[in-house]
Formats: sequence, structure tokens, C-alpha cells
Amino acid sequence: MRIMLLAIFAFATPARADTYELQATPQTVAWGHYDASDKPVLTIKSGDTVVMHTLLTNSPAGLEKAGVAPADIEPALRAVYEAVPASARGPGGHILTGPIAIEGAEPGDTLEVRIRKVDLAIPYSYNAFRFGAGFLTDDFPYARMKIVPLDAQRMVGKFGPGIEVPLAPFFGSMGVAPPPAFGRYDSAPPTINGGNMDDKALVAGTTLYLPVHAPGALFQAGDGHAAQGNGEVDITALETSLTGTFQFILHKKLVTPYPWAETPTAYIAMGFDDDLSHATRKALRNMVDFLVAQKKMTRDDAYMLISVAGDVEITELVDRNKGVHVVLQKSLFKAQ
Repeated sequence: MRIMLLAIFAFATPARADTYELQATPQTVAWGHYDASDKPVLTIKSGDTVVMHTLLTNSPAGLEKAGVAPADIEPALRAVYEAVPASARGPGGHILTGPIAIEGAEPGDTLEVRIRKVDLAIPYSYNAFRFGAGFLTDDFPYARMKIVPLDAQRMVGKFGPGIEVPLAPFFGSMGVAPPPAFGRYDSAPPTINGGNMDDKALVAGTTLYLPVHAPGALFQAGDGHAAQGNGEVDITALETSLTGTFQFILHKKLVTPYPWAETPTAYIAMGFDDDLSHATRKALRNMVDFLVAQKKMTRDDAYMLISVAGDVEITELVDRNKGVHVVLQKSLFKAQ
């Protein structure tokens, strides 16, 4: 039987808290992986806030070939590509800032990540597909990349003549270290540590809850998206560099078996699996367990409520492990 001891946390933030700034440098990034054996680049206390600078997932050469002027390539991106050795890269391709250790975090705890702000760091993004990646691989057996300028004042991406995409920036990848037995885990497929969830609901104002699997938790973030559609069908969103402001709250001895999130208006349960049906079952079961534990519903009523009032959405289809999330509005619970 699954046990999900989730909580809608009401604990007070520690009275004394500090704010740190973490740049993306060759010494402060994890290239393409989450790993419980990685050394933290910053150690903080519960309640502290970190302003994290992140880099998009592309090379200076690739961006220039697609039309970005050399002067517009971030110096930090050039530095990372020049200085991070091949042995420290992979198996995935994402450049993630971190890991950040939270003092006292141990397996069996829960890390609450309050996403305070998500800011655009550069005035452009890209979307690209390549042969063998994405969802319609047979239909598009070649590669293409498009640079999409970003208007930070109007918060739109200028996709093409007469087409503007509303921006809602979020981090495609946010997670903690997986269990040590996973080793150096590929940054592409999301799993029980979070990681490359590509969930466009995880914008500023949302809170993410992650199970702790390794001492310190070891939080990382990256894969910035200026906007994304559910499914992320060609394998990329509007990929860009972002600056995120996160506050970290550690909940000791509170077991959260699976990542989940809470927006100002809704609860979000997640499921990840290489089989879309299995991912959906995981997300549904996680929401059922949440309703039983936190809303004191019977399992039958929880299942029924999801069917009549919940939304099952595909987060992404393209990262080997597919992502599904179940959204339930808080307004359903009038008396609570």
C-alpha cells in the first residue's frame, strides 16, 4: 500500500534568514546530471533565499549559427563551454546551476521550494527540433532551429510575422539529488527527484515539494523556458536563460514519496514514466493519496472527485519518461 504523508504546510518561516546570489560559472554548474555524490557549491539553512542565475541549453556556436550575434552570447555561457571538462559533462545536455545543500536535510525529509520570482536574463530564446528527437520524428527527419526575440516589457515572444507568444517563464528542470544508487542520473528524464519535469505550471508564486534522497538534498535548477505548451512536442520550449529567486524550507521527518506542487489556486500531483499510461496512473494515484491524507476523503470519493472536477494534463512527451500532472482547484473545498 502506498503511504503519502503530504501536508499543506503551515509552519512558520525561520525568523532569521539570509539571501544568497549564485552565478552560473564553470565551478557552479552540473552539466547534464543529478548526482548524490556531487559536492555542493553553496550550503544554506532552512528559510534562506537564493537568487540563482541559469544558462540556456545550447552552445555559443549553435546560437551563432542560428543567427544570434556573437556580442549577444552570454559571457557566462562561453566560460562554461570553454572550461567545464568533458569528464564532468553528461549524460544529459542541460546546464544546471548547483547543487545547493540545505543544512540538516536527510533522506526521509521534504524540501519545500517557494518559487518567488522568475526573470528573463537575455532578450532572446530559441526553439529547435532535431532528427530522432521530439514526438513526430518520422514527420520531421531533419533539424531546424529558430531564434525568437523576447519583449520583456510586453512579455511576449515574437515568434513570427503576426504571431506573438505570451511569456510565462519557468524552469524546465528543478530537482534534488536522486537516491545514491542512481549514480550520475541523466538530466533529461524526470523521476522521483523532480528534475526535467517541464511543467509550465511551475511559475513564480508556485511552491514545489520534493522528497529528499541524499544528505543536503542538493537542489539544482536550469533549462529555462520563456513559454511552453503542454507536451513540449518538438522537444524544446522557448529556451532561454533565466534568473530564479527561490526560498527553501526544510521539513524534517516528513515523507513525500513523489514531487508535487501547489499554486495559489490549485494542487498538482505528478507522474513520470516511459509509458504514458503508467505515468497517468502514477499521477492519479498520487492525487488520490493526497486527497485521502489531507482532505480526509475516502479513496472512492477521491477517485470520483478527480473524474468530475480534476484535469489530467500531459506535461511533456519527449524526455523518455513522459510527464503527466493532475490539477485540482482549491475552490472545490469551500469549508476548508
